[in-house]
Amino acid sequence: MVASLDATPRDAVPVLDAIADLAPDIALRAAETEAARRLPPDLVDDLRAAGCFRMLLPRSHGGDEVDLVTAMRALEELARADASVGWAVAIGAAGWLDLAALPRATFDGLYADGPIVTAGVFAPQGTAEPVDGGYRVQGRWGFASGCQHADLLYGNCIDLGRTAVPDGPPPMRIAVFDPDQVAIEDTWTVSGLCGTGSHHVVVDDVVVPEDRTYPVMVAEPGLDAVLTRIPLPSPYAVMLAAIAVGIGQGALDDVLGLAGGKVPLFTPSSLASDPLFQHDLASADAGLRAARAAVREDAAGLWAAAEAGDPLTPELRGRARASATWATRTAAAVVDAAYTAGGGTSVYASSPLQRRLRDVRALTQHFLVRADSLVTAGAVMAGQDPDTSLL
Repeated sequence: MVASLDATPRDAVPVLDAIADLAPDIALRAAETEAARRLPPDLVDDLRAAGCFRMLLPRSHGGDEVDLVTAMRALEELARADASVGWAVAIGAAGWLDLAALPRATFDGLYADGPIVTAGVFAPQGTAEPVDGGYRVQGRWGFASGCQHADLLYGNCIDLGRTAVPDGPPPMRIAVFDPDQVAIEDTWTVSGLCGTGSHHVVVDDVVVPEDRTYPVMVAEPGLDAVLTRIPLPSPYAVMLAAIAVGIGQGALDDVLGLAGGKVPLFTPSSLASDPLFQHDLASADAGLRAARAAVREDAAGLWAAAEAGDPLTPELRGRARASATWATRTAAAVVDAAYTAGGGTSVYASSPLQRRLRDVRALTQHFLVRADSLVTAGAVMAGQDPDTSLL
């Protein structure tokens, strides 16, 4: 092990203590999870019992309402064991944020029996047509992570009942579905994050009551919690970065696990004793620790501002998005270095290093951590006036 995740004792936060107990088994089952292309149902049960899916939900609705950095610590340690588990927990635990703008009575009703696991897609790949009593919804949404174990699903739609603003985004409306209203298409055969079960979901001619929908970028959250004061997608960006850092830490763990016993071809001693490996290891570790520190610092800044009721300015959100993007790409470079150091061992399907490489590269494809995120953040820092609606 190169670096600890945090100086705070895990047992100071119950979910972190529970994750520490689960992590060894999660790591041992990573190949099983990848082959199944979903989280094993019994593992989902264990994650529910550990509090992973309720950690971010407000206490008013049965959650633990941990702060953003604590959630990032949890996701990092899960991803350190298996990236797919970290990703699926992030989606299931934070998805309620995409439902917070529902009418308050609707939100309260959905969570009346305590925390639920959500899955959904923000890309507007459906249509919502106004009809008596609600909206007729049709759509097919991709990348619905965790859809096979979700208690509720949602999809973003083009709202056919509203007129688009000139030069603005299309009018959108999120609709909430019960699992029996949704068909899951088995499409998740991919190169990385294979165990997340991010299949396509299809809704065909379903009438959704109006109070189970809301207009995106128009409706405000109906409940006041610290996390709902932070505009989306800022919380998601820093959580994705935490998963990337966890993958990076896991890769360093993996390469150190083989370095003592691996003797590279035509060398007199182990990989661990090689000066170039030592140099690259120290560099990778320092880079990963810097990435972790930067994104946690900016996430803590978001949380502190929200907790105090201060404005979540474009500058604050821009810094957080920039650090999330940079941390993710730094973590990817760390994984690449660990994979390279593993030599021929890394290419075998039995090596976790090849899975780490595929997982982190899949994560870097997400729009929240693409390179153009840095353009928007940099424009804010330079005093320009970019579109910050998705910062």
